[in-house]
Amino acid sequence: MQHYFYRYLMLLWFFLGLNISPVFADEQATALVKAAIEYWRDISSYSVADMTIHRPSWQRTMTMRMWTEGQKKSLVRVTRPKKDKGSATLIKNKEMWSFSPKTNRIIKIPSSMMNQSWMGSDFSNNDVSKADSLLEHYTHTLKGSEIHEGQKAFIIEAVPFEDAPVVWGKEVLKVRTDFIVLEHAFYDQDNVLVKKMETLSTQLMGGKLIATRQRMQKTEEPSEWTEIVVKEAKFKINVPSSTFTRSNLRNPRF
Repeated sequence: MQHYFYRYLMLLWFFLGLNISPVFADEQATALVKAAIEYWRDISSYSVADMTIHRPSWQRTMTMRMWTEGQKKSLVRVTRPKKDKGSATLIKNKEMWSFSPKTNRIIKIPSSMMNQSWMGSDFSNNDVSKADSLLEHYTHTLKGSEIHEGQKAFIIEAVPFEDAPVVWGKEVLKVRTDFIVLEHAFYDQDNVLVKKMETLSTQLMGGKLIATRQRMQKTEEPSEWTEIVVKEAKFKINVPSSTFTRSNLRNPRF
């Protein structure tokens, strides 16, 4: 309880713009990233979203259902179109499994592949699951702030530890004071921008304001992008313990 009080006290000082040391500012940057992740996932959550993958010569849309519990458990299941229905991804305690109904096999995915494309989209496995690797494998530095729609938004640079199992040289986030992630940019090892996620719209859903339309777009190929549009969201729900199991991954009961 004291841990949460201390963290949100730091955020309060952060938002009020009080003079603080650079070290303390970095601690606040980490606290803000953590708060943004926790705000979306909450204690538990359930959501339904459409994912549209756009390429110059084609476009396809999938509908998926997602469950989360805490920061370590998530399940994503595709419900349409028919050819992708039943494909699912389970993440539990830093381990990841993928199920394909075409092969009827569950495959364990190594942590090094968390940043790989999910279902051929521009979002990674980590992006879709809203996992907390950004907290575990990165340091955070406050780089500045700006005003967005009347609210202050903080620009935070996340640099991975030398031995971190990630592919990015750095990530830069723009997080508003209401914990909405406005932008999330991904840079390669040469600090060249590779892709950027932008929040295009927000909406009250499940009792709070959340990002309901987000687009991930490649820098070198601006005509290639993926959008996720949230259709339904619920938070602080009772999620059966059997939801995050390999048995439910293969034979869904929820």
